[in-house]
Amino acid sequence: MTIDWTHQLVEQLDFHWNGHLRPRLEGLTDDEYHFSPAPDERTWDVRPRGTGRAGVQGGVGDVTIDFAHPEPRPAPLTTIAWRIGHLVVGVLGARWHSHFGGPPHDYMTHRYAGDAAGGLAQLDRTYAGWMDGVRQLDPDGLARPVGESEGHWAEYPMAALVLHINREVIHHGAEMCLLRDVYAHTHNSAGTP
Repeated sequence: MTIDWTHQLVEQLDFHWNGHLRPRLEGLTDDEYHFSPAPDERTWDVRPRGTGRAGVQGGVGDVTIDFAHPEPRPAPLTTIAWRIGHLVVGVLGARWHSHFGGPPHDYMTHRYAGDAAGGLAQLDRTYAGWMDGVRQLDPDGLARPVGESEGHWAEYPMAALVLHINREVIHHGAEMCLLRDVYAHTHNSAGTP
């Protein structure tokens, strides 16, 4: 029996994306996008320029993303906006660019979305770009080393990187869904606690 590994890798993430994550993000409000059950000083978010809460505020434009290297311990709680920014730039966008010719994505020069609709549009675009590239990988493409752009992943086969990206999207997606659940159970229909 011959296994189409490209199909398997694509199906793993598409199943989660289309059957769970993306439907759960429909109707995301700006309040939910920026919601955190932790105090503001213990939360990383996408915020208006100059109001960041971390050692580094990345991005160009009216809003920036909070982050720091090394990450503090315990790590701050991150909002859906932050998680979307991380997926768009560091998980999907940078890899779409370096492996499949998508536009450049990096934390310092990205124009982050300050609202839910803009964040979801960026997420949809980078997800589609990454997945279009993965769909084009043949057995040789899946076996080739990912290269120096991936640091410690350099010698790993592309299939290992695809699996890693799948894990990242699935786990951050689950965290976003949980934040929506917490918001729904702690706020009434008017959006107040």
